[in-house]
Amino acid sequence: MEKTIYIIGAGAIGKTLAVILKLKGRNVLLVRGSVDHGITSHEKIKVELPNQLALEATIEVTSLSQLQLFDGIVVLTTKSFGNEDLAKALYPKIGKSPLVVMQNGLEVEQPFLQHGFLEIYRCVLFATSQSISESVIRYKPVAVSQIGIIKGNNSHLQEIVAHLENDHFKFADSSNIQSIIWKKVIANSVFNSVCPLLEIDNGLFHRNDKAKEIATRIVKECVSIANEVGVTLEVSEVMNSLLMISKNSDGQLISTLQDINMKRRTEIETLNFSIVNIARQLNKESWVTEAKLLGELTKLKSDLTLTEKPAKP
Repeated sequence: MEKTIYIIGAGAIGKTLAVILKLKGRNVLLVRGSVDHGITSHEKIKVELPNQLALEATIEVTSLSQLQLFDGIVVLTTKSFGNEDLAKALYPKIGKSPLVVMQNGLEVEQPFLQHGFLEIYRCVLFATSQSISESVIRYKPVAVSQIGIIKGNNSHLQEIVAHLENDHFKFADSSNIQSIIWKKVIANSVFNSVCPLLEIDNGLFHRNDKAKEIATRIVKECVSIANEVGVTLEVSEVMNSLLMISKNSDGQLISTLQDINMKRRTEIETLNFSIVNIARQLNKESWVTEAKLLGELTKLKSDLTLTEKPAKP
């Protein structure tokens, strides 16, 4: 049976997914995540694909306060730092609908578990989207995005994948989602710190040997912590994934750099700092000194952008 897909988060990824699924014939509603002004509108959104292809659709966009009950599949594409507030607001409305958390970071699903959501699934994104304007998105698929169970069952997982699957933004189910989450978080701890600090695109690491060397050092640190908590990873497999992402998203700006440029809060806390916090709990903080420093510098750059006033002439 066809279900409505509620995409919470009208950023680059949310808009991209909404357009692609609408053109697939799905019932799609885009819900603003951080802004709730009680207005429902219809927006024409264009998604630019590689090879000069483009997709365009008119999407219904509304606010959380306009919805009383979600009856379908809820996909969360907002920034993870807002999850606690969103869990409180969403819980009375979600009913039995499954929640697909399509965010970066470790343990970003915890607020929803703590509030007693019935079904929670994690999606690890392997795609990049960059807003060119309010109505134009530049999108590059990198690989198939994986969805796995946090709280739920396999038959519902298969149903979710079937509803989300399409030709441009591909999804698959995974029985080993924690390993994939860690692998992506480690790669993102590199992308989301080095690229914003250097103000450069994702393609840096496959183009530049020195950048690749720095990435390898950070990956080694973070893999050591993953292995300590029972998630078995090899440095080589994480680096292969990182370089694949770098090559396939060459020219795209990582989300943290986009956020800094737009004077928005970043997700660095759920990347570098989440690994550092786990290391601290294991009394292994000295194992992740470079990952910690890069996280601190990125956060400082973000904070300065948010708070500094322009210098007087």
